[in-house]
Amino acid sequence: MKKAIYGFIYRRLLGWKTNLTTPFYKKCVICVAPHTTNFDLFIGKVFYNALGRKTKFMMKKEWFFFPIGIVFRAIGGIPVDRGRNTSLVEQMARHFRESEYFHLAITPEGTRKANSQWKRGFYYIALEARVPIVLFGIDYPTKTITSTKVIVPSGDADKDMEEIKEYFKHFRGKHPERFAL
Repeated sequence: MKKAIYGFIYRRLLGWKTNLTTPFYKKCVICVAPHTTNFDLFIGKVFYNALGRKTKFMMKKEWFFFPIGIVFRAIGGIPVDRGRNTSLVEQMARHFRESEYFHLAITPEGTRKANSQWKRGFYYIALEARVPIVLFGIDYPTKTITSTKVIVPSGDADKDMEEIKEYFKHFRGKHPERFAL
């Protein structure tokens, strides 16, 4: 029932489409780009729920204030303290190992502003957890979310990141000027 409601919202009310050819994995890191507006989170959550799937996402802890923090946690938010010197890679990899089903969505830019120096944490989480990285591109002009490529981390982060960035060059965010490869 929930899947149908989210599907109705995603397709009928919002007018978005899907181009999805990647396999379903019980565990994966979801790399989503471009991320140019807070609305991306809403679209992404509606989209993923329309597929009948659940995902977690990391977000800076400053967003988890009362009462909005309750909402973010309820929809899968994991607060991150970027100022502390803790191993988020190890924490997330452990969560993958201890879970039967775990999808972790991450925006590699790490911000909604233009940033060509993408964060690599998502890559190292997938490498450490030994899970694939499923690429999801958001394209506002066509109102389409596309996932047609999976990266299995090879350990050569530079080469793999080049391939990941290459995939996203065809997508345009809501604010294209805020997206940099």
